[in-house]
Amino acid sequence: MTVCVTALGAVRGSISPDGVASFLGVPYAAPPFGPRRFRAPAPPEPWPGVRDATAYGPTSPHAPYAPPFDALVPDDVIPGENCLNLNIWTPAPEPGAGLPVMVWLHGGAFSNGAGSASAYDGNAFARDGVVCVTLNYRLGADGFLHLPGVPDNRGLLDQVAALSWIRAHIAAFGGDPEQVTVFGESAGAMSIGVLLSTGRARGLFRRAILQSGACHHFLRPGSATLIASRLSSKLGIEPTPDAFAAVSLTDLLPAQAELRAEMGARPDPALWGEAVLNMMPFEPVAADLALPGPDCGVDLLIGANREEYRFFLVPTQRLETVSASRLRAGTVAYGLDPDQALPLYRTARPGAAPGELLAAVATDWFYRIPGIRLAESVPGSYMYEFAWRSPRFGARLGACHTLELGFVFDRLRDPSYAPILGDHPPQALADEMHQAWVSFAKTGDPGWPPYDPATRTTRLFAEDSALLDDPREEERRLWEGVR
Repeated sequence: MTVCVTALGAVRGSISPDGVASFLGVPYAAPPFGPRRFRAPAPPEPWPGVRDATAYGPTSPHAPYAPPFDALVPDDVIPGENCLNLNIWTPAPEPGAGLPVMVWLHGGAFSNGAGSASAYDGNAFARDGVVCVTLNYRLGADGFLHLPGVPDNRGLLDQVAALSWIRAHIAAFGGDPEQVTVFGESAGAMSIGVLLSTGRARGLFRRAILQSGACHHFLRPGSATLIASRLSSKLGIEPTPDAFAAVSLTDLLPAQAELRAEMGARPDPALWGEAVLNMMPFEPVAADLALPGPDCGVDLLIGANREEYRFFLVPTQRLETVSASRLRAGTVAYGLDPDQALPLYRTARPGAAPGELLAAVATDWFYRIPGIRLAESVPGSYMYEFAWRSPRFGARLGACHTLELGFVFDRLRDPSYAPILGDHPPQALADEMHQAWVSFAKTGDPGWPPYDPATRTTRLFAEDSALLDDPREEERRLWEGVR
């Protein structure tokens, strides 16, 4: 056991056999329930004595993933109201060590996920000289439903509160508050994109790593109002904070899951607005988002997986059912001319079925192109692409969404990754990718040249890793001028 003393009180953590200290379930904000429901996060109360921090705290309330994703995506559900908490792994649990800090924002479509999932254990980062922090933030309706009279984007406000806590207290755990790198995947990366675009967290982190998400995905108030109205109608209440607060979580969480299923079954823009494109009813709300630009003051490492969207089509057995007409309609919805775009995508994928082509187009719209746009807006950014292909689902899953996580965290043997990674994922690739993340957090340089308009240098992570200049240039050019 070991004890660290913060301005709020002392916490008692554990020490692993390899000397890494962990402090789990430490509150960074007050419980967001009762009169604090649907409000901005409030500071935590100081505590007397020594607080035990040897077990994970409660997670933000959320329904489990629906099958088949419940077996494929890291998640965790721990009941309790004190859910705005964080977890710290450090190799030097004493003030003054001045170690770089990495803060993880989990994914989950702004409706699922938890910082306590074993897949996000920060031991490997601490082993390599970094203080690693994971955290929970409000999800679903509590975090992102657009309601009158209360602040929008409460889940993002939670993230800012956590980063503010880290700036104030991380030195007690050996971290340097001036050397914070925030990193996240999917909704976590999209959160970082919004924080960068709005300047809401300016000064709270020096570097950022965005995995499979950037500044592209948000809801305008009109669409967010439609979604709040649909959810309130499902529950038989008015779309007000007080009415939602009166609904028990045992009723609210299943209703949220049903809402997401209904959107997928009936993707009508008249019902959902622009949310039908990304199938996320709960996400940041903004009138618009501008790219952050060169003066954002943050070093960026950005990337995506080569076949992200196969994650949503292969396990659900939808890849084979996509028709040629559905492919054309999807291509149009994403902003491309199918007569121009689809022949080009087919050229690089001879013999591809319509579902495989839709996966390629959707991967670019959802993940790759937004990352490129962000890198273009902030000179000196670094780009990567993850291309190792999973053997699961008859090797059809490919280099899909979430596949890189076990490599980044150097946790290929974690059982929660086995359903997506298979039996023998390459440890050498995990060593490469994890060390690049550590190097970026320590120095701002992951080990390859920055992305610039002349070369568009991109680090390929695969069993035969390499540097590529402007990968799939012709496909990238198709998206010029497309939002």
